[in-house]
Amino acid sequence: MDTIDLERWAPSASDPGKLEYAGARTAQEVYGELKYRLESSGYLPDEYFLMDSEWEHGREIPKGADIFCTTDYGGSEGVYLDVYLKWYDDGKPVTKTFITGKTLGESGADLDRMFLISSAITKAFHGDNSTHDRFIKLGEEIATGGAVVHLSQQEQQVVVDALVRQLERQEQAMPQTEQLLRRMTGSITEYMDTVGRQPLYMSDYDKTVLAIRDGELSAFRELYPKALDRADELLVEAAGRPGAVGRKMTLLLLADSERFSEEAYAAACRKAIDIADLEKVSFLLEQAEQRMEKLPPPFYGDMAIYACSEQRRIAREIIHRCTPEQIASTPSQLLAVFASEPDFNIMSELVDKGISGGASAWRTLHMLTYEGRNNWMAESLLEKRMWVLPYDYSALHACIENDAVEVAKLLLDGGMNFDGYMEWAQARQCSGHEETVQALSDYWEEINPAHELGGPALG
Repeated sequence: MDTIDLERWAPSASDPGKLEYAGARTAQEVYGELKYRLESSGYLPDEYFLMDSEWEHGREIPKGADIFCTTDYGGSEGVYLDVYLKWYDDGKPVTKTFITGKTLGESGADLDRMFLISSAITKAFHGDNSTHDRFIKLGEEIATGGAVVHLSQQEQQVVVDALVRQLERQEQAMPQTEQLLRRMTGSITEYMDTVGRQPLYMSDYDKTVLAIRDGELSAFRELYPKALDRADELLVEAAGRPGAVGRKMTLLLLADSERFSEEAYAAACRKAIDIADLEKVSFLLEQAEQRMEKLPPPFYGDMAIYACSEQRRIAREIIHRCTPEQIASTPSQLLAVFASEPDFNIMSELVDKGISGGASAWRTLHMLTYEGRNNWMAESLLEKRMWVLPYDYSALHACIENDAVEVAKLLLDGGMNFDGYMEWAQARQCSGHEETVQALSDYWEEINPAHELGGPALG
């Protein structure tokens, strides 16, 4: 397989035959591609494999950075693998932790396996320094050094079963067999070309999926037209394949298949979000209306909500690209998500584009007014006409519980009935916050003559 690049290179405008530096890749993108490669070969540490939080939110890999690994027993239990980035800043070396992996076991065999994972990571970025058979010079001997492969107990059983029952198809062992072939030969598609036979009698669809997982673009180009009857499943696989190769595979499928099911297309978008591929997410969302059999109105908002959990940078970009019509049909939960760790700019954009406070209005107001830290945000959003229904007394109650008097007054100005709220609160035996309740009662008496009960919603 090709090595993982830390930088982007593109053909030169002045000389297309040469490549020139086109910028750094984001750490999240590099991490996603490495994790995908380790997982597909069965080399992902069994406890965890996590990127350091310092590299989140779209931070780019420093120019000229290199990667190296260390492996050792932990202070308490397990074996740890640390992946570091090293670069120079004003001539001085800088080393930062990039990824940490941990295995559950702490035996010598576990240590050996973790060192092999470290080796796999090094090869993923620097190559294995081997020469493919087709590049061997005339008269030069082919390397016969063999390979070091650590097998788990389950993988050992796969090998034993394969030797005992060579002629039988082993469908249940397919995932382990794929992993072993990758580790022993580099890629399954290369194995098929070299040996000249089809492992496990694979269908065209199976071989296309393997080409996606191996990142073999030339093999994919040849195979996928034969498997377009399962285009939905191939799109999901390609969308989850990190890097430029995964993007090209996705584009090829979009070009040759006019329509995809709602379920498959949404799954493909989520896969692209999971690997933090903003470019892929962008073109999938741009073509959603033309490519999906039926586009649900809240589709774009649902994708933004999904991205919020792990990929806030992508969630922000989705919101920026959405039209007011798309945001207006978005669940109000999205506004509450950005109130949990307040992002005023995004919340303002959502309100400007027409999102409703909806059923989550109370949650949004509660999080913004808690301890009074961000009352100004809540006031600004309501003044922008954040929609809150006049009978949504839970929203007013959230402000009262946090003693946010000025925010609560804006709800009353927008048509909420304070007398109705008091009946609602008494029925639920709410108590406390007497000074806030009295202040709002006085304000209600002051403005009540100018209001009609059951006035319009805020918005």
